[in-house]
Amino acid sequence: MTQVIATFYKFVSLENYRERRQPLLNLCQQHQIKGTILLAAEGINGTICGSRASIDAILTYLKADSHFADLEHKESIATKSPFDRLKVRLKQEIVTFGVPTVDPTNLVGTYVKPQDWNELIANPDVVVIDTRNQYEVEIGTFAGAIDPHTDSFTEFPEYVATHLDPHQHKQIAMFCTGGIRCEKATSYLLSQGFENVYHLQGGILKYLEEIPAAESQWEGECFVFDDRVAVTHGLEPGTHQLCWGCGNPISPSDLASPHYEPGICCPRCYATITPAQRASRTERWRQLQDR
Repeated sequence: MTQVIATFYKFVSLENYRERRQPLLNLCQQHQIKGTILLAAEGINGTICGSRASIDAILTYLKADSHFADLEHKESIATKSPFDRLKVRLKQEIVTFGVPTVDPTNLVGTYVKPQDWNELIANPDVVVIDTRNQYEVEIGTFAGAIDPHTDSFTEFPEYVATHLDPHQHKQIAMFCTGGIRCEKATSYLLSQGFENVYHLQGGILKYLEEIPAAESQWEGECFVFDDRVAVTHGLEPGTHQLCWGCGNPISPSDLASPHYEPGICCPRCYATITPAQRASRTERWRQLQDR
């Protein structure tokens, strides 16, 4: 059966976010939804999968709440669910940044629609920054974008402190997978004295969904946090897989590398794997093959 994958988030003040969990969990279970939804005082963040009717039911339920009436979501189609189970979790942040004073419900940068993004990033006075992790950037990014070389979004404030200056960098445009990280990053930059800060509305996924490949400034594939691993223009499945050893994306060329061993290691992690890890991964892979 065809499955619909819906991703969404919204920064909005939710003082009673704890009380919202159980009703939402019950409804998702009723409709056989799989995936993850995070609730925090700063809003909601989710990627879920189910039938067309089930996804519509969840979105209708959410948008009936005045807090989420204008909730935007992105969709793609799959032949099977990329998730094994359902999780509705309470968190301190819907995307972990580690700076408690940042408040995207109160202060954010300027949203830029996908149709206007190419013109913005073509401006030589605009500094374009990819706010994702390094392993995500490696398999695809916008032409000319800066890679901060972070392993976690919590490292981004340090990058800002050491590489950006409000007096020197007058215009900054940022982007991420679905828009949530770059939106929070704009809030942080504004709090640090930067003035003209922009972020790609709907993130890379919305851009790839709406901008034709012939007009696109995107290069490569976009990593996604589910079994699809990566998508390309039109949100079609990409060519990357996951290394069962380190969990990082691996390309077709990685699969042909002598350092790639199915279930064990890839060119990224082969040099750091310990004998104990090799034994553990070998046994886990054997068990998977025997199923």
